Amino acid sequence: MSQPKIFSLLILTALIAVHTLTAGDLGVGIIIGEPTGLSLKKWIDEEHAFDAGVAWSFSGNNSLHFHADYLVHRFGVLQSLDLPGRSAFYFGLGGRIKLAEDQKGQFENDQQVRLGIRVPLGIFYKIADAPIDLFVEVVPVLDLIPDTDIGLNAAIGARFYF
Repeated sequence: MSQPKIFSLLILTALIAVHTLTAGDLGVGIIIGEPTGLSLKKWIDEEHAFDAGVAWSFSGNNSLHFHADYLVHRFGVLQSLDLPGRSAFYFGLGGRIKLAEDQKGQFENDQQVRLGIRVPLGIFYKIADAPIDLFVEVVPVLDLIPDTDIGLNAAIGARFYF
């Protein structure tokens, strides 16, 4: 499948997800880093959320990442920063599917599909009086399929809440 088709499919999927979820606690935005792409975050209560991403890695073999995580936020940890918005340390557990390109730019070989476990660790900041959050995260990844491998993702990002 070509890159333009994949990105078109990803954008369509994100738009459908945005339309079907409750307004106010859903954030849609960008991730910049390793990998770079789109981010969704759905709050389920004051301290817990699900996030998901569709992103592209430009390091090594180009690859497409899909991830989903369950996150726990600890708002009291960063109170000493005295910021006007809300800030929190967060951690979580999730999964990742990584599709790597072959030499011809295709995603056809089973060996190019990797499945792994993610452990996101980050800092979240909700801007006061604005439906926007900013985040920085580091994510150790343990790939389990097709073989065991350890990796590290890191990114900054921003989301707009509906």
